[in-house]
Amino acid sequence: MSLIKELLERIDSGTNVDAGSVRSQSTSTYTDPEQADREIELFFRDMPHCIGMSRDLPETGSFLTIDDLGTPILATRNDEGRFQAFVNSCRHRGVVVETEPRGSKRRFTCPFHAWSYDVDGTLVGLPKADHFGEVDKECLGLVPLPAEERHGLLFVHPSPGGVMDLDDLLGTWFNEEFSTWGFDDLIPINHDAYDTACNWKLAMDTFGETYHFATLHSDTLFNSFYGNVQCYEHDGHNHRMILCRREIDQMRQLPEEQWDITVAALPVYWLFPNVILMPADFGCFLVRAYPTPGEPGRHISRIDFYMKSHLAEATGPEAEEVAEFIATIAQSFARIIRDEDYAMSESQQRAANAGALPEVIFGRNEPALHHYHDTYEAKLDAAASI
Repeated sequence: MSLIKELLERIDSGTNVDAGSVRSQSTSTYTDPEQADREIELFFRDMPHCIGMSRDLPETGSFLTIDDLGTPILATRNDEGRFQAFVNSCRHRGVVVETEPRGSKRRFTCPFHAWSYDVDGTLVGLPKADHFGEVDKECLGLVPLPAEERHGLLFVHPSPGGVMDLDDLLGTWFNEEFSTWGFDDLIPINHDAYDTACNWKLAMDTFGETYHFATLHSDTLFNSFYGNVQCYEHDGHNHRMILCRREIDQMRQLPEEQWDITVAALPVYWLFPNVILMPADFGCFLVRAYPTPGEPGRHISRIDFYMKSHLAEATGPEAEEVAEFIATIAQSFARIIRDEDYAMSESQQRAANAGALPEVIFGRNEPALHHYHDTYEAKLDAAASI
């Protein structure tokens, strides 16, 4: 309720969030190979990451594979319903065992020599064992990775010896808010990937302000959202923006007990370092940006769309409406993010690569951009001092 009132006050007064000052940012953060390597090691290989939502693994034998965090990962749901993750590498000669991105299997068989593993990562098949020689099969299962399911989200640490501290990653605030969104009810509907010629942090910057809506998104988002009107709060290394939908104009005519934040606004959560979650009344978008090793000016964004189960499982005429809605929203998201926002990010990257523009400026009305880069720099500096 208070957030809706804050948005209405800003519309009426013509004000916006205020970072307190203008901030200069060196463009080398998008181009420096040494910094890029440090980010990959510190931000991606040495901390837990969200790899999806609970119903990406809806039943026993469901699996996901992930190849964006340095370690090839196989995530499964076992017979007891427990979420697990393993190094997706055969213990014989190290070949990637499962090559499909997702599906359901009882056995995972290495394509090289047909060693096979069950959903618990146990080695259950070794062809010509009498020829191969004596080995202890119980010690040759897939190498387990730290994994935890919380609030309907799946988290994996890509290092076998990594520390899975979700209390630290999520913080008190996100732990409380994420528990209210019903992420465990959301069904995966659409998966996409944008291989883009820009640094992964430029992809994150895309989701950090609404100042550009009236210009870049004049024929798309600006029809549905106010530009340069938002709420913003940060909690340690995470933050949340509240974007203002134009439906708020009709909502203000209703009694306050009928106000709904998912109608009046769109929450945009940033989970350090690379995750954007955008829950809505129909479901949620999950965006994850991953750097391309050896190419600071390139990254891959994984875009996953989830829908509430009662909509995804609709039947009859309602199912046709849902199908049309899904097609429309997936196309709209691609048009806005890939074809508009990321096109600007590629343009920014070209200028940064040229080295002719030593810095860019973040305005007072762009506090999320301040927070992104203050956080990145603080984490890098802290690690360098150890």
